[in-house]
Amino acid sequence: MPVTHPAAGPLRRPPLPDLAVSLAGALFVLAGAAGLVPGPAAVALAVAGGSALACVRLAWLAGAPPAPPDPAAPAPAGRQARRVALSRRVAGILDAAVLAAGLTVAVLPLSDPAHRLPVALAGLTITAPLYALALLRLPGRSRLSGGERLRRGVDVAGLGVSLVFAGWVLLPAGPVPPAARAASVGGALALAVLLVAAFAERRRRPGAARCHAGAATTLGALALLVVLLAYATPERALLVVAPPLLAGALLTAAGARRTAAGERPRRDAAPAAWPGLTAPAGIAALAAGQHLWTVGEFTAPAIALGLSVIPPMVVREVLAATDQRRRAERLAASEARLRHLVGEDRLPADTPPADRAELVHALTRRAGGALLVVDLHGADETAVLDRPVLAEVVHRLRSGSGAHDLVARLTDTEFAVLTDLGPVPAYALGTRLLAALAEPCPRPGGVSRIRASIGLAETTGGEPEDVLRQADLARRRAVQLGRDRVEWYDAYLEEQLVRRLDLERELPGAVARGELDLVYQPVLALADRQPVGTEALLRWRSPALGTVLPEELLPVAADLDLLGEVGRWVLDRACRQLADWSGSGRELWMAVNVTPRELAAPDFVARTATALAAYDVPPERLVVEVAEPAVAAELSTVVARLAGLRSLGVRTALDDFRAEHASLAQLRRLPIDLLKVGPHLVGPGADGQRPLIDVVANLGDRLGLEVVVEGLESDAQVAGARRAGCRYGQGFVLARPAPAERVEAWFEEFPSTPR
Repeated sequence: MPVTHPAAGPLRRPPLPDLAVSLAGALFVLAGAAGLVPGPAAVALAVAGGSALACVRLAWLAGAPPAPPDPAAPAPAGRQARRVALSRRVAGILDAAVLAAGLTVAVLPLSDPAHRLPVALAGLTITAPLYALALLRLPGRSRLSGGERLRRGVDVAGLGVSLVFAGWVLLPAGPVPPAARAASVGGALALAVLLVAAFAERRRRPGAARCHAGAATTLGALALLVVLLAYATPERALLVVAPPLLAGALLTAAGARRTAAGERPRRDAAPAAWPGLTAPAGIAALAAGQHLWTVGEFTAPAIALGLSVIPPMVVREVLAATDQRRRAERLAASEARLRHLVGEDRLPADTPPADRAELVHALTRRAGGALLVVDLHGADETAVLDRPVLAEVVHRLRSGSGAHDLVARLTDTEFAVLTDLGPVPAYALGTRLLAALAEPCPRPGGVSRIRASIGLAETTGGEPEDVLRQADLARRRAVQLGRDRVEWYDAYLEEQLVRRLDLERELPGAVARGELDLVYQPVLALADRQPVGTEALLRWRSPALGTVLPEELLPVAADLDLLGEVGRWVLDRACRQLADWSGSGRELWMAVNVTPRELAAPDFVARTATALAAYDVPPERLVVEVAEPAVAAELSTVVARLAGLRSLGVRTALDDFRAEHASLAQLRRLPIDLLKVGPHLVGPGADGQRPLIDVVANLGDRLGLEVVVEGLESDAQVAGARRAGCRYGQGFVLARPAPAERVEAWFEEFPSTPR
């Protein structure tokens, strides 16, 4: 089994407009610091570009027309559509919040110095409620349990008190202006709420987390602006609010864009680790050190406020210890259930149970190594994990793994192996586990054979949930490629699988939404290069995914059982277009591609007859093509359906003929009229022998078949096909695929009527 090393994932770079406005903002801040531009003007100019860019993006998101509802769409698709619509409404509110913050600093250089503080207060008073309203309405917000609310509240209290303490001791000595006191306390508490929420949602709802972070950055900067203006600081001091205001606007727009794109909350994602002890303690310690350095002593209220940072941290540690104890209890209970299920005498004493949450917890303690996700399948499609088989699976996984490796059960048919081995030894471990699991497994009344698919991901450089997701993606790839294999995660693999998931999500309802389209590639007579027919080629014009070709579309349609719906649409549209061209005096044929699975449908022949009658199309003008490599599995059914089509008068074609021995053997059985071959047969044969196209053309002539050479891309290939006696050709050198209107205009260039 070949080993393929993972490719490094591409680094995500900020979009070019974001880099441009950030660079411009930095230049204006430097100009203000150098005294080239007044402080308020430098702040306004530095923030203007980012605010304008964010406002345009948010306005576009808010104004984008929602996709029309599809009555036939499943319930999850409907929920997704509602989530997207709600995200777009929220984008309008966020747009107003970013605009209010941007206008606040834009008005400063135009205002009298005495009026700047009221302007800043007004901006903060308007921006804060808008952000609060938008963040509370973001889709995907989950209802917290009582324990989660308590932990979230303790984290907010600890961080909030530390920020209030920092603001208290860092303010200049003497009387504190009321506006500065209100802004510092309110800003500290708002920062605590928003930052804790951003960390909690970072894995489950990354878009919402960015919106929270953008709100925290923006509101913190506005609160700092109020404090600076309340103390009448020098104008250059105002420059410190420009970077956070610029970053806040861009973060808000980025988060809204992600949620408006239909971000699905990851229900199984654990909250990101919040530094509940180090963050409050570090902030308080740094603020206290700065105060001692500059002032030298603390007042009694400052001491009391500093000490109030301690209780939330103590409570948090108590809650963490309680959670740890409960986790250990669940672990013991899970292990007891597993031992009861598989039999105590068959299960190794050191085999851990493990559920997804427990595995994630173990991943947080691993500095390196790899994770293997093992998916089990029964070779006879029967239940593979009854008690004896499960006991044997656990035994083989444990025996094949290292002494310090963790074996965890994820679902009824999935296990995980967490190892300290590097990626290449871990791959070798995966192949050993495959071999061990492939051995017959004894069970009462006989044996059971197990097939397995294993996905492998490195544990370095990623969050636990990301590592588990990557290993699971690799496992899915192993299943798709035929099972009994180990697949290694890399960034390209994830792109492929995410693309596949996007296709599966968007394809249902594409016909009803009018997203399918046909383009037509002419078929020409090689003797005079006159058009004689066209081939209808399917395209899916997806608003979300762009143009999707049949090679990518049809496998997804087959898995979703949508081939019949797509095929009916193609046949109907092709017959309608053929009727339009026939009505204008052009006697062309129209070739339509079908898969053996479509052809095997009992009503395919009757459906074809109905489409021809509906548009009054002569049957001989329709050509039904089926690809030769896919025929063998359904040969008898394909023969019957092709014979039924020929009885209607419809012509039939065998596409992608390979000229191999097996292909030649089944050619006599297939009732076809046209044989389509690729350009590779036109070139010289091996050892100077004559081209295979000569053999195929001679065979076609003896069997009464017309040969069409497709994929022609050079005049030399056209000449070779013509020399061999092939009558028809198709390819870019002759005519490219195009919409019906362009093909019809191209037909006008030919004076004679095609036959």
